[in-house]
Amino acid sequence: MKILVTGAAGFIGFHVSKKLTENGHEVIGLDNINDYYDVSLKYARLKELGISPEEAKNFGKICQSNIPNSPLKFIRLNLEDREALPALFKDQQFDLVCNLAAQAGVRYSLENPETYIDSNIVGFLNLLECCRHHNIIHLVYASSSSVYGLNKKIPFETSDNVDHPISLYAATKKSNELMAFTYSHLYGFPTTGLRFFTVYGPWGRPDMAMFLFTEAMVKGKPINVFNNGQMERDFTYIDDIVDGVIRILEKDTQDRLNTNDKYKIYNIGNNDSVKLLDFIEEIEDNLNVKAKKNMLPMQPGDVSATWANVDDLIKDYDYRPNTPIKEGVSNFVSWYKKFYHTN
Repeated sequence: MKILVTGAAGFIGFHVSKKLTENGHEVIGLDNINDYYDVSLKYARLKELGISPEEAKNFGKICQSNIPNSPLKFIRLNLEDREALPALFKDQQFDLVCNLAAQAGVRYSLENPETYIDSNIVGFLNLLECCRHHNIIHLVYASSSSVYGLNKKIPFETSDNVDHPISLYAATKKSNELMAFTYSHLYGFPTTGLRFFTVYGPWGRPDMAMFLFTEAMVKGKPINVFNNGQMERDFTYIDDIVDGVIRILEKDTQDRLNTNDKYKIYNIGNNDSVKLLDFIEEIEDNLNVKAKKNMLPMQPGDVSATWANVDDLIKDYDYRPNTPIKEGVSNFVSWYKKFYHTN
């Protein structure tokens, strides 16, 4: 199939694009390569996909991967571009769309709210309009566990009330789900939203705990531990996330096209919750370094615990997250040492 993957220079988008091409699909990756975090990491991911950083810097130019026989191309573009994005859809005639592009981060949304509206709301609407007008078979898009807000019931289920987001980032993701429902209802094309739970692993985002903790420990700096360490997260290894996304993209969508069941929401996580202090201890063991912990109160917009119930994803797609924390942390630390040339 021919698949558009947005956010292709990002953490999850990079891994999904790589796996799709390995599975023989024709992929066009899209990303605006913004400077929310170090762009050199984004260009390094693209280089792994065979996309020259020099070519990738040009807006609106489609670049071909230089890996022999690779069916991957890349274009630098903003989702909210109301002329260039429809033109891309018209020119390329995609079968499927996997939307992993978004302005990410809970805390950053407190400081730069306009960025979230532009990318996550305006950009997503533009994408929905393109899907509507260009006969897209299926739109799979990233939501977030942050939509659960202050939900106290553990584990989180998609049937839970999510009407009280406690960050603008969470509000934009909830908005995406509502917008997708409307378009599925009005125009009859299937949409599937995936609520990701704390994804980590090689090539991860520098603003997330796994990366922040490792970097600080390597440099001998203290790590910030919020809520005095009384936090739990459903840490999900990147390979398990990619496996779930690929299963949904590759599954035959004809049944969904021929029924009224065209709107779906799933949790996608490790189906378990890990204490933050245990997670830190695992990093310490892999680095052979004792962390200097700077204990801090809870941050605005944050929650104390997350845990995904993934029964629906198991039932519908035979999704089986199976990477233990010990293995996942070891893989990330090995990648970090190699990428940053540190021992």
